[in-house]
Amino acid sequence: MSKHGKVLVAMSGGIDSTVTALMLHEQGYEVVGITMKTWDYASAGSSKKETGCCNLDSFNDARAAAVHHGFPHFVLDIRDEFGDFVINNFVDEYIAGRTPNPCVLCNTHIKWRALMKRADAMDCDFIATGHYGQIRRHDNGRMVISKGIDETKDQSYVLWGIQQDVLARTILPLGKYRKTEIRQMAFDFGYPELAKKAESYEICFVPDNDYRGFLKRKVEGLEERVNGGNFVLADGTIVGKHKGYPFYTIGQRKGLDIALGRPVFVTEIIPETNTIVLGNEDELQKNEMFVSGLNMGKYETIPEGMEAITKIRYKDPGALSTLHNEDGKVKVNFFEHVKGIAPGQSAVFYEGDDVIGGGIIQRGPISLHQ
Repeated sequence: MSKHGKVLVAMSGGIDSTVTALMLHEQGYEVVGITMKTWDYASAGSSKKETGCCNLDSFNDARAAAVHHGFPHFVLDIRDEFGDFVINNFVDEYIAGRTPNPCVLCNTHIKWRALMKRADAMDCDFIATGHYGQIRRHDNGRMVISKGIDETKDQSYVLWGIQQDVLARTILPLGKYRKTEIRQMAFDFGYPELAKKAESYEICFVPDNDYRGFLKRKVEGLEERVNGGNFVLADGTIVGKHKGYPFYTIGQRKGLDIALGRPVFVTEIIPETNTIVLGNEDELQKNEMFVSGLNMGKYETIPEGMEAITKIRYKDPGALSTLHNEDGKVKVNFFEHVKGIAPGQSAVFYEGDDVIGGGIIQRGPISLHQ
């Protein structure tokens, strides 16, 4: 019997998950490594591209580390489940004029649940991943995700959707360390190449970072169907033609292929009429939004009018706001204007370093002044 119990560790072959497994093994846990195959790179024509997961070399690296340290390792093929749910949602969101965050969806609905199912089958007490975040039980009995101490690596933003029963059995060992310390640990464990390995921030199933090309390949006839919509200003003035609303994102400035004598940005996407609204940078500034699809963390419900720091994207430092409950949604009022609120992205509410909860940013009313 192990000192701390049996833990199923998600191992991608990268530095963070490898150090997670070896750290827990060294601490006396009975470690079982598992690598989840979510996407087939050969079919994507990019098998040589390293993206941090689902790459054959990464599978081999994960298995080699497990064998070398004497604990079992398995590969779990979840391509069908991943594709049906995550990829279809990714496509559907762009077709709906929103900007999705597939990593959040994958963590919430696929990876953690797949880990839990296999952990139960193997009689594992816990699951563990190499995410930079921390988990604890609050005084009110609820499980709370909080930021990792390395602010530059903190991943609490992408973990907001994990539910209470799963959090209660999840270990995130890296949250108490800085990335530099993890690199040193990899070196000390005998993996100097892993310690130097570059990181990838790409979406795993879009390894070339060209989401537009991915959409064109997935949706037959999409390009022909949406090409030639109008670029308009906020007053409805038509200023040009675009390549199709799914191929643009809120806040985009480059690649618009339009010259108006001044920098312009995408301020609104209207899929119903295949319209892209352009404006000055200050027209990206808003002070309120609605968030739905909520998953609560620290509190069972949001206290009405509570002040919180709200993050609207992964690298967003967050902005002070008040939260109001309205018909199953949360209305977020920012104290100051924030730039580039994108429907489809995650909004995560923080009290200090603790995640109160999160949800998906909704489209507001169309603002064309015609």
